[in-house]
Amino acid sequence: MTTVHDAPGRGPGTVTDGAGTDTPCAGPVASADGTTREPGLLPGRRRRSERARTVAWIVGGALALVATVVVAVTIGPAEIRAGDVWRSVAHHLGMGRLLGLDTVPLLQDGMVWQLRLPRVLTAAAVGAGLAVCGVVMQSVTRNPLADPYLLGLSSGASLGAVCVIVLGSAVLLPVAAFVGAVAALAGALLLASSAGSITPTRTILAGLAVGQLCAAGTSFIIFWSATGDSYREILAWLMGSVAGSTWASVAIAGGALLVLGTLLTATGSVLDAFTFGDTAASALGISVNRTRWALLVAVALLTGALVSVSGSIGFVGLILPHLVRLVAGARHRLLLPVSGLFGATFLVWADTAARTVFAPRELPVGIVTAAVGAPVFALVLWRGRRST
Repeated sequence: MTTVHDAPGRGPGTVTDGAGTDTPCAGPVASADGTTREPGLLPGRRRRSERARTVAWIVGGALALVATVVVAVTIGPAEIRAGDVWRSVAHHLGMGRLLGLDTVPLLQDGMVWQLRLPRVLTAAAVGAGLAVCGVVMQSVTRNPLADPYLLGLSSGASLGAVCVIVLGSAVLLPVAAFVGAVAALAGALLLASSAGSITPTRTILAGLAVGQLCAAGTSFIIFWSATGDSYREILAWLMGSVAGSTWASVAIAGGALLVLGTLLTATGSVLDAFTFGDTAASALGISVNRTRWALLVAVALLTGALVSVSGSIGFVGLILPHLVRLVAGARHRLLLPVSGLFGATFLVWADTAARTVFAPRELPVGIVTAAVGAPVFALVLWRGRRST
């Protein structure tokens, strides 16, 4: 009798005849579980290959983001060289003398450290956070059209922001926007759970209902109370912008991304299970309802913090996950960090275009993301249709 096995001490796909002679087998081999694989693809080698691929994507994305940040800071009406950016940052971090770097002229230093760098870093943090939240929402709801604003978070934040702008308390705008987003989340989750356990369909419908209610409230306040400067400020905020970002904005967006974004990025295996449905996730030992609650709350808190400093910027959390899936695959262990890096890079370039294309006038960055995102999303849908 002749058998094919992968016994310890023998090569993969070894053929053993009745006399006990081992002969390497060329071609696919049937494993004990009935699957087939190529003899040379050992599990350990496959894992190392996947790990190397993950590291390559993350390192490449990180290097691209760093280069993007440096280049974006140099772009503007006043000429600033990349070396000026490096020296300014080094001196403000207390490393200039240690590295023997010359000081930067006061004007260039102020433009780098007080104006451009906070804006670019805020855009990077917001883009990364929205992209990660988009991946999580699309997995948890199993809806490819889901984005971080699905639960009415953007509408709730807009309602809070519009209230304080009309009242003349714009200094409280980030706080009001965050509170509005969290209140919208609470309303959506309570509505979704009122009929039993939270399901993807109930979550989507509840988010739409809360979002429409908040949008109606925002429209009423604008119609009834907004005039002059407050109307222009409201319009700019609703279209999304990182203009006027300060280091406080960087701290809010970056801190939320560091804590909540890191936690969400670590849930790759859980999100892989959610992709196959609640039954499969439960069979793998995941508490589906509790985990879904936790993920939605984390997404809402992160999105609320991001929206509070940037306004409502669309398409980042919707488009970037789909683009990354096309090039890097659908496994969330890789999809989450790479989407974050791509989202950060994309929004930095979008904001750079928003402040330079029509200089000295600036566009809200939300207009640029929509102008780029809509045709790209149409292309993704078209390619998906061709592949089915």
